[in-house]
Amino acid sequence: MTDVLNIQNVTYKLNLASILDGVTCVVPEGKIVGLLGANGAGKTTLMRLISGVAKGYHGEITVNGATAAAQRKQFVSFSHQLDGVSDRARLDKIVRDYRVLYPDFANDEFEQLAAFLELDLTKRLNQLSKGNRKKMIVALTLSRQVPLYLLDEPFDGIDGMSRKKIIASILKWKPDAATILISDHHVDDIANLLDSVIVLKDQRVAASEQADTIREKYGQSIEDYYETIYTGGEQHD
Repeated sequence: MTDVLNIQNVTYKLNLASILDGVTCVVPEGKIVGLLGANGAGKTTLMRLISGVAKGYHGEITVNGATAAAQRKQFVSFSHQLDGVSDRARLDKIVRDYRVLYPDFANDEFEQLAAFLELDLTKRLNQLSKGNRKKMIVALTLSRQVPLYLLDEPFDGIDGMSRKKIIASILKWKPDAATILISDHHVDDIANLLDSVIVLKDQRVAASEQADTIREKYGQSIEDYYETIYTGGEQHD
């Protein structure tokens, strides 16, 4: 199985504070992988580094065979990319901009996703509920045709119905060969989605394991496994 993402000994500091320290992990193609960790563990920073948005790290990040940030960007769709968009922008205008910015943006796919998620594209960003804003971000992210999707806490602060819709959209629209790296600190939100997990703790990878191994070999749920790692219990290789 080919690894779509390979991270080797990545260290990153911000204002002299250590954010990531020697992070090493690999992510195979075609999987949904949970990037788990408490708030401040470095999940968002790692995603920003993978996508090429953040720079100034030590170590090596390879996506689909590319190591240079400019090359990696063409292989990664990152959910944080709405950060620079004006809150007064209409959703249909954002979609038009995406079509121009990203040659791999599949408009037909987006329209299907938007309809499924019940998005009104005539609204402005500042008119959306938090749940609908998250839906828009997920729809834009999944509509690019790339090997690696990064979803940074897509369920944070939203209601149960929006959460169910977003989960269903991820399962329905994920291309078979594509990989999704999805972060969250509420593990129960994403546990049933995952093929494997990577746990960040104390700026490092504290554990990396297949979901089936956690359940069948260790006899734990993903939530229990995560709690074991974070409370300093037994760790498994």
